[in-house]
Amino acid sequence: MSIPTPTRRTRRWIEDWRPEDAEFWETTGRSIARRNLVWSIFAEHVGFSVWLIWSVSSAFLLAQGFEFTPQQLFLLVALPNLVGSLLRLPYTFAVPKFGGRNWTIVSGAMLLVPTLLFAYAVQEPSTPYWVFCLIAATAGVGGGNFASSMANINFFYPAERKGTALGLNAAGGNLGVSLIQLLLPVMVGGAGIFGLVQASGSGIHLERAAYVYAGLALLATAAAWLRMDNLSTVTSSPREQMQVVKQRQTWLLSVLYIGTFGSFIGYSAAMPLLIKLNFWVPEPAPLGTGIYFAFYAFLGAGVGSLTRPFGGWLADRWGGARVTLGAFAAMTVFTLGVLWTVSQLTANPTADPAIASGNAAWFPLFLGFFLCIFAATGIGNGSVYKMIPALWRAKAERSTVPGTPERTAALTTATRQSSSALGVIGAVGAVGGFLVPLAFSAPWVADPLSATRGAFTVFTGYYLFCALMTWALYLRRPVRAHGLAAAEI
Repeated sequence: MSIPTPTRRTRRWIEDWRPEDAEFWETTGRSIARRNLVWSIFAEHVGFSVWLIWSVSSAFLLAQGFEFTPQQLFLLVALPNLVGSLLRLPYTFAVPKFGGRNWTIVSGAMLLVPTLLFAYAVQEPSTPYWVFCLIAATAGVGGGNFASSMANINFFYPAERKGTALGLNAAGGNLGVSLIQLLLPVMVGGAGIFGLVQASGSGIHLERAAYVYAGLALLATAAAWLRMDNLSTVTSSPREQMQVVKQRQTWLLSVLYIGTFGSFIGYSAAMPLLIKLNFWVPEPAPLGTGIYFAFYAFLGAGVGSLTRPFGGWLADRWGGARVTLGAFAAMTVFTLGVLWTVSQLTANPTADPAIASGNAAWFPLFLGFFLCIFAATGIGNGSVYKMIPALWRAKAERSTVPGTPERTAALTTATRQSSSALGVIGAVGAVGGFLVPLAFSAPWVADPLSATRGAFTVFTGYYLFCALMTWALYLRRPVRAHGLAAAEI
């Protein structure tokens, strides 16, 4: 075993980094990796909050006097997801180019653009819809943060700890979705928290939330500047990074990640509007005739975020493919439950308190099934992300002899490529977050409730397809012909 050399830093660059060396990891690497993980989580958390700020604020735009249709509102919550997915590729490639710490500083500062533009637009009643669309699109920079953060943390941890580390990193970011949906109604004066905090009587002030998150973006930027590190060992050319695009595994895993993460972020964005349009009656409706969306919208994202590190831990223990198959099986069953529930609803509950009261009776089942879907998406997110570095590492190990320089070089290349794959797969998966809200607002379906039923039917079929694909490619016995043992993935 080689003798660990002191870690030398120059302007926050670490020159010697060997996480697979057990002695180096115990004496030097663990504490540095943990510190970078903590502040990466914080920066990603703020980014996710900004990314999904439109998911709940769009439901308050009508209360502020803006006249938008349900289709227009669903498009507003979908646009940040589209831009965020497209930005994930350049954000991933930025880590080897500029350094993980340096790019965290830049990406944190960029969050000021969507937050300050948001604050301005919601205070101007004359702001046209197309301007809102452009501003909502800029929130996608918060979604790009996820890719660079995950790629960066992947370099810091040894193979046997990647599942848990990446799961924690992702969960901390994902919790930003839940917290923005919980706290934004309180910050803007539109609701309390289950009556524990009283709603403001001074009207809706959406700009308050924007100013809070602009301040948090500055704090995340400063924390990255002071507490994070760059790794000099992380070097890769764009051509080398793009090699993963040509590999079959990248696209197969992308299909699975559309099902897990695409569902998580898409449902998170759409859930506040789904509850409001199907279960809620505006005041002065009689008490008890409807469900107020702000009390429940945050629960789904919160459950999915908390189960993501659990999915990574399960994958480290039992294999990512087994856990992913179980996640898709659960998503199929519980989506059928949601589909059955919405089939019992009557359209347009705002037209009649009696309709709202009838729909509200089905809300506990709707919410329960939906939260189970969110839990399964979180587990699936963690297990798919465990599979990515495991597959690339297994390929490197099969093609080289242990203890040779070729093996060392192959493992280094595998780590670089798996980090690039994390970005590519994350980008493709996030496209699902754009498609899910659009499915609920299908312009060719006049009735939003009918569009919702059709969307859940399609989603059920997709989850079943992903479950069969996971079994066929990674778990059935002939899969060993690909050189992949189930335990490895």
